[in-house]
Amino acid sequence: MNRELLMLVDAIAREKNVERDVVFGAVESALAQATKKLYEGEVDVRVAIDRDTGDYDTFRRWLVVPDDAGLQNPEAEEMLMDAVDRKPDAQVGDFLEEQIESLPIGRIGAMAAKQVILQKIRDAEREMLLNEFMARGDKIFSGTVKRMDKGDLIVESGRVEGRLRRAEMIPKENLRNGDRVRAMIMDVDLTLRGAPILLSRSAPEFMVELFRNEVPEIEQGLLEIKSCARDPGSRAKIAVLSHDKRIDPIGTCVGVRGSRVNVVTNELAGERVDIVLWSEDPAQFVIGALAPANVSSIVVDEEKHAMDVVVDEENLAIAIGRGGQNVRLASDLTGWKINIMDAAESALKQEEETSTSRKLFMEKLDVDEEIADILIEEGFSSLEEVAYVPLQEMLEIERFDEETVNELRSRAKDALLTMDIAREESVARVSQELRDLEGMTPELVTKLEAGGIHTRDDLADLAIDELTELTGQSEEEAKALILKAREHWFDGQE
Repeated sequence: MNRELLMLVDAIAREKNVERDVVFGAVESALAQATKKLYEGEVDVRVAIDRDTGDYDTFRRWLVVPDDAGLQNPEAEEMLMDAVDRKPDAQVGDFLEEQIESLPIGRIGAMAAKQVILQKIRDAEREMLLNEFMARGDKIFSGTVKRMDKGDLIVESGRVEGRLRRAEMIPKENLRNGDRVRAMIMDVDLTLRGAPILLSRSAPEFMVELFRNEVPEIEQGLLEIKSCARDPGSRAKIAVLSHDKRIDPIGTCVGVRGSRVNVVTNELAGERVDIVLWSEDPAQFVIGALAPANVSSIVVDEEKHAMDVVVDEENLAIAIGRGGQNVRLASDLTGWKINIMDAAESALKQEEETSTSRKLFMEKLDVDEEIADILIEEGFSSLEEVAYVPLQEMLEIERFDEETVNELRSRAKDALLTMDIAREESVARVSQELRDLEGMTPELVTKLEAGGIHTRDDLADLAIDELTELTGQSEEEAKALILKAREHWFDGQE
């Protein structure tokens, strides 16, 4: 039998032109897998074959793990304190082995061993081809649709295959076997059998790379695509910047008679592309991103990272776009939340904000409406601004003398101190357990206290809509916080 084993190894090594050690390793693996099937549970088995005689021994083994880790798989693990009883010098990470009866090779058959060996050789060849392909540094995968696999397209390029998932295809694009396809290489997942390269035709990166291929100035570093937003198959926006003042970034990307942008559009099933000039000024960038709509005015809220954009009635529909597409793409492109409104809506919102600020100043600073309105006209909207903006800025207000400025600043600081004391007193009424809850913030604690929520159980008893009304959170945030508050109900903790 041992002579037959050596003959089998030599025959396969010659047939497949591989080293004998590779074949021996595959046979050991095949014997180990077959031996494991004789045991219940996930045991660990090692087989060692003598390369000269063909004799082989079989060992069952256990991995030594730390005592505090516990046994994740008792059939193949041993805690350190038990392992030292069997092997005094055992350490974490060592293996304890126990020789067991070897399985005759005739029980698994030469063909079974051969199949394991062939699979290992195929895997090694596949990995080698993949490594060679990825070493080329290509970002776009060009190939032919080979087949469908559970809704995914398998695209073949030479002897390498890529997987284009349904979610990464362009909507309404009908690709069939034999069609030529280009897609962006997004990732490589070696756990996927057959087609480990993950592709996308809907990712913004794909459009950026297509423009890079069509516009040499981008590759040369004269132009740069700063950002891209897509509604795949329908419309997209890209923001470009020129590092050479002699080059028009928009015209260069469009090309003569639209030649360059048309190549990209045709590749993406007719997806229309708006090319926008990138600007360091966020407001100017947003104005350009909303093209072709004309903007009347814009108000930037740095704290909320949002902008109120005012357009006239004629431009309102254009700015929003069909189904909100234009404003959504502009928001994705710039990274700012964009609120589109007409002049009437803007005036109403401004009046509401003015009224809120006026009431705040009159109440907390103990001033009349005239003084409050002067502060608002000068751009003040909070007590913190009145209290802590540089003194010189307030002294530049013509209608205030130095004495008035100092008095206003003093009153603002006193009001803030009083509010902080009141806030601390209200927070003190909230249990420490609730304040320590994961996801809790001082602002949330204040809002919950104002709503009469003082304990973890009070919060756990709330419905999602009740919490969103109290705190202004999204439904997802409120749901997560309530579930966190309810955890102790299910684990028996107080």
